[in-house]
Order: sequence, then C-alpha cells, then structure tokens
Amino acid sequence: MHTFDVVIIGAGAAGLFCAGVAGQMGMRVLLLDHSDKVAEKIRISGGGRCNFTNLDVTANQFLSANPRFAKSALAGYSSHDFVSLVQRHGIAFHEKHKGQLFCDRSAEDIINLLLNECQAGAVARWQPCMALAIRHFADRPFGKCGGSYEIDTDRGTVICGAIVVASGGLSIPKIGATDFGYRIAKQFDLDVVPTRPALVPLTFNEAEWAPYAGLSGLSLPVQIGTGAKKESKEFLEDLLFTHRGLSGPGVLQISSYWTEGTPVRVNLLPGTDLAAQLLAAKSTSKKRIANELASMLPSRLADLWASRGATHGHDWNRPINEASDKALQGLSQLLGRWELTPNGTEGYRKAEVTAGGVDTKMLSGQTMESRQRGLFFIGEVVDVTGWLGGYNFQWAWSSAFACAQGLKARLKTL
Repeated sequence: MHTFDVVIIGAGAAGLFCAGVAGQMGMRVLLLDHSDKVAEKIRISGGGRCNFTNLDVTANQFLSANPRFAKSALAGYSSHDFVSLVQRHGIAFHEKHKGQLFCDRSAEDIINLLLNECQAGAVARWQPCMALAIRHFADRPFGKCGGSYEIDTDRGTVICGAIVVASGGLSIPKIGATDFGYRIAKQFDLDVVPTRPALVPLTFNEAEWAPYAGLSGLSLPVQIGTGAKKESKEFLEDLLFTHRGLSGPGVLQISSYWTEGTPVRVNLLPGTDLAAQLLAAKSTSKKRIANELASMLPSRLADLWASRGATHGHDWNRPINEASDKALQGLSQLLGRWELTPNGTEGYRKAEVTAGGVDTKMLSGQTMESRQRGLFFIGEVVDVTGWLGGYNFQWAWSSAFACAQGLKARLKTL
C-alpha cells in the first residue's frame, strides 16, 4: 500500500505542471500515466517547437458551455507568468504570428522544464502505470490511513487525500488519448458535455469536392466564417486545400464553431473590392478573366473558378473586355462569399483538441475542484477549448496552477 497527499492522473502539459507546483508547495505528489512517455502532445506540437502560449490571452479566446468559466484561472496564472518561467529556465523562444510563442530549438525544452519543476517538488512518477479503479470513502478523513481515496493501479493500491484528473481528451488517439477522464466524472455523477473533434480539418462529399481536389496543397489567406447573427464567428487566417476538403489555420479555427449541416463562408480575397478591380480591368485589358484573377489569387485557383462559370450561369472563360458587367459582378460575389457545406471532419485522429468535456457547472473556476470533494479536473478533459495559437497550452498551465492552489487549501481541511 502506497500513500500520497495527491495523485495526478495524466502526465501531459496540465498534469506535469500541476504536479511540479503542488510538489514545490510541500505536498507529497504521485504522477502516473498509462504511457511510458510524458507529454507526447507537447513533443509533436508546433512542428516540434511547441507553441507554448500566446501573448494575448483572454477568456474570449475559449469555447465552453460557460464562456466565462476560464476567466478566473487565466487571471490567476497568465501567459506572462509562464513566459517568466520559461525565461528562468533559459529557454530561447520567439513570437511567430499573432502573439504565438514558440521555442527556438525544440519542444523538448518545455518538456524538460516541466520535468525539472517536478524534480524540484520531489514528485514521484510512475510510468507506464494504469489507474484501474478509484474508490472514495466519505467516512475516512485525510490523515487516517492516508486519505479518503483509493486507486488500484498495476503497481499496487494507492491511498490519497485528493485526485487530479489530467488525462486529456480524445484527440490524436495514436499517442494514447482515451476517455478515462470522462468515465471518472460519470462514476462520481458529474455531468459531461458531449465531446467532438475541434481544431480539425473539414471534409466534403467526394463528388462535390472533385473539382477542387486537384488544388490539394494550395494555400492562401482568407476570411472564413460560419453561423448566423449572434452565433456568427469569423477568422482571418490561411486556408489550405486538401484532397478531401479544407485545412490550414483558418479552417482549424472555424471548425471549433462549425455545427453539422451548416455552411462555412469563405472570402477568397479579403480586403479587396474585386468587382471594382475587374470592372476597371475590363476597360483597359484584353487578358482572359483567369489571367486577371491570377494577379490576385493563385493561378490554379483562378483557372478553376474561370472554368466553372457555366455552373453559375456565366461565361468566365473569355477575355475580360468581352465579359458582361453582370458576369464580372457575379464572379466577384462568389469569390467574396463562397458558401460550402462540409459533410464532416477528419475526426479525432487529426483534431488538435477535444471540445466538450467535464461540465464546468460541476467545477469551481477558482480551484478546479469538482462537486465530488477532493476530486479535481484540469486541462483538456474540462469543457474549455481554446483557439489555435497557444491558447490550449495556456489553459493547461492556468488550470493546473489554480488546481495546485486549491489542493493546498483542500488538504488543510480534510
């Protein structure tokens, strides 16, 4: 029989950071994970350089059934706090795009930072080690036989005063994602918001996508949106054509807001008055419409749109000076608001994160403790999902730090 103050299940970003902070606060911490490797998601993130946070983080960049839930934790441990930690560890980093911070060298630098923090807190780490069953004894106070929770593991039974579930979501199953956290929540009668892939490429019906499949690999900046009125959301980011649909930062962002059966809107030339430019070119040029478009769009995309005029009741496959104003205006409208309806996504295997999760109504926004006393949930397993760009890692750091503070307070009262 092993005894600890706290057992943290999941050695990803949130679990490692929470373990280090809690250990350095004087708690006896056990960190366990079913995988033999730590933080695989950190290791593969950002092209191997880990977009570990963003300089501009507010609760507005997160999705949740309760959009304000993340506010307290984010304020309690900000992106600037984590940047200070990175600097103390001597890790070189740079800002790449829209406040996104990446390691200069490797994501391994962040993993080593977290491991060093755990070492400084004398954290015990069991890997690989499965948590097989969890039991709670309401009548057994902390301090008597170690605590009110028992965890059966494949290394023996552990007794502890509190448990932190940091097991992540369902995204990228090839690196070990499971539904463990949701099962534990349900075991203790905690609600779980239905999960779905987020930050994920969108797919389309094969026959409908056939004309665009040949554009695979082509990328361009667009404005992309979905939803109507108050539910509308738009991003100005790059779009990437694939053989099955659309990807790239803009598509990943909008996928988190997209709902099945609804279209996405794409402005292929944001910030451009295309109608005015085409009508002006009509009076001075004899080039084909596709050639005029190619001065503003990738040539393959310009050629495709020009060749598809008949499907929209126009002939765009001709010199621009021979085209009617109506035909040019029609082309401009379509390129400025190309509507298409995905038939799905690439699923959890290519999703960067999981939307949904343990319902925030079940948790304290200040401590991440659930209604089940002594049971905490942090990171991706919670119904808080950030934008692309370092926001989900910041949620891991912030929720983990809030949890460590909550653990200290809770263990004093058990």
